[in-house]
Amino acid sequence: MTTLTLQVPDSLEANHEDTVRFLAAKLYESGKLSLGQAAQVAGMPKWDFAEILVNYDVNYFQYTSEDIINEFKNIG
Repeated sequence: MTTLTLQVPDSLEANHEDTVRFLAAKLYESGKLSLGQAAQVAGMPKWDFAEILVNYDVNYFQYTSEDIINEFKNIG
């Protein structure tokens, strides 16, 4: 894994842990990271990280409407 250094306002550093978790959650939501990768970035076990996604308005299941429609088409 690569280390990335970001310059952020001091107010974000005051809540360092929350900021890192937020970024990891949003990268997961956008499909840039898998759940396991996002959990690793956040420094948490995968299942603990999955439980906090709701805090950042991120759905655990990352399905598009097209994925769901295709799934229903394949039933039957």
